[in-house]
Amino acid sequence: MRSVKAIFIKQAKDMTKNFSVLLMFIIFPIVAFVMTRFVASANEDIPDTMFATMMAGIFIGMGLVQSACGVIAEDREKKSLRFLVIAGVKPMSYLLGIGGVILAAALLTSIAFAYIGGLFPLGYASSFLESEFAAFMAVMISGAVASIILGATIGILSKNQQAATGISMPFALVLGFGPMLAQFNEQAERIVSVFYTQQINVVVNDFASGLIQPLTVIWINIAVLAVLFVLAYARKGLRD
Repeated sequence: MRSVKAIFIKQAKDMTKNFSVLLMFIIFPIVAFVMTRFVASANEDIPDTMFATMMAGIFIGMGLVQSACGVIAEDREKKSLRFLVIAGVKPMSYLLGIGGVILAAALLTSIAFAYIGGLFPLGYASSFLESEFAAFMAVMISGAVASIILGATIGILSKNQQAATGISMPFALVLGFGPMLAQFNEQAERIVSVFYTQQINVVVNDFASGLIQPLTVIWINIAVLAVLFVLAYARKGLRD
């Protein structure tokens, strides 16, 4: 736990100085707010939640993957990852430290999306756990975990930040915009149904559909991605 805490503090300080990473947590809620305020509010046919949940899904699939990827690639490029591995830091300790900071930032961003879309903690529900806000936060945080692990894996396998950006972009585009395409194409929906971002889309478009199946698919994704991260860390962690 000591190594996790040390990495968490280090990354929190580094993240405040990295404008390109911070921007990922700011720009998506801003776009959601503007579209909700000036488009959804002015059109009765557009639900208040539409743009908030749409941008939330893109943030999870695109913004977080690239953020985590960039952070890890920066560590590799600066050789700090090499020193951490030599010092005996385990892959999960490193992932928990780095991922914890990004997850905390993603939590705040997810709350912003919820309030922009009018998903308040209670709303019309009789309890917090039954509220749309709770369901939204459950799939958002679970999806954030998956994206952080995926981004970290790509970052570990990349030589530098430039390479990491290039490698992560196709994944980010498919995960971020795949669910949007699935709304208009049944074949695309079948293809992306195995992805965690599509399960987020399923829940936010119909909160009455339940959480068991979507969360199960998301956490299967997380388990697979965690194994890939450990393998990538073991293979590339000590290399320049």
